[in-house]
Formats: sequence, C-alpha cells, structure tokens
Amino acid sequence: MNTIHIQYYKTNMGEMIMGAYEEQLCLLDFRYRKMRTRIDNRLQKGLKADYLEQDDVVLADTRKQLDEYLAGNRKTFTVPLRTVGSDFQKSVWQALLNVPYGTTSSYLQLAKNINNPKAVRAVANANGANAISIIIPCHRIIGSNGELVGYAGSLPVKKRLLTLENNQQHPLPF
Repeated sequence: MNTIHIQYYKTNMGEMIMGAYEEQLCLLDFRYRKMRTRIDNRLQKGLKADYLEQDDVVLADTRKQLDEYLAGNRKTFTVPLRTVGSDFQKSVWQALLNVPYGTTSSYLQLAKNINNPKAVRAVANANGANAISIIIPCHRIIGSNGELVGYAGSLPVKKRLLTLENNQQHPLPF
C-alpha cells in the first residue's frame, strides 16, 4: 500500500494537517474542518494510499513557505502540488491558482474563467472541496455581493488571510 506522509502543524491561523505523496503536496488543510473525513477519504481512495505520520522534505518545505507567507514575507508558493479530484474540480483549483495575491474574485468569475458560467454552484462546491488551503487560495473567493462566504478555516480566519494579503500588497506607513 502507498503512503501519504502527514504532519500536524499549528499556525497562527489554526492547526493544519499537511500531507505529501510521491514528493508532492496533496494536503494542506484545517485539521478540524467539517469536511475533514470526506477530504481524507477522497485523497486516500484517489491515491490508493494510507496516512502515515512521518515528516519528509516536501512537508518541511511546506512548513517553511507557509511560515514565510503567514509572516508576510512570501506571496507565491513553489511546493510541487498533487491535486486529487474530478477533472472539473481540478479545473476550478487551477483557476484558483490564477487569482493574484492581495485580490479577490467571485464564484461567478471563477465559473467564467473556466468557460462554464452556469456552473456557479458546482464551482462553489469544488472550492469547498479544495484540500490544499492557502496555497490553492480558496480564501480569495468572496460572494458576488462582496460578502465573505464559507471557508473551511472559518470566516474570521478567511478575513485574517485577506487582511494579511491586502496589508502586504499595500503596506501601511509607519
């Protein structure tokens, strides 16, 4: 049986679970989110692998880059990613990677970006099924009315991530 190396990691945004498979990050998620079991099952079934709590180079690099991001010192990530989901979900996650640091988009805009403007609800569901939080920036998606909407890490954490990015994009003078 294949293994997904996992580690738990406490950040100032909450406790994360991270996982690496074949030297690619396949999991960076909030440990206590509602969909935890569903996402874990999808990853393990899709990769035909079991979780094994063990550190590795990819997880160490992910922690380093995540710490730099949370400190406001990193805007892009270079960790190799492995997404596990349907072709549609993968297209949504790829579109999320194109939402620039310090900006937001909407589910409708994301649906248009994948040439499927009627799939707003499906895009929202794929966004919620993202297993690589922060790096695949689902926190940058807000409602068409500008309101903060669902986030696995909680709406207060989503707001903190957006504030972090906005302050780094437009630093306040001292």
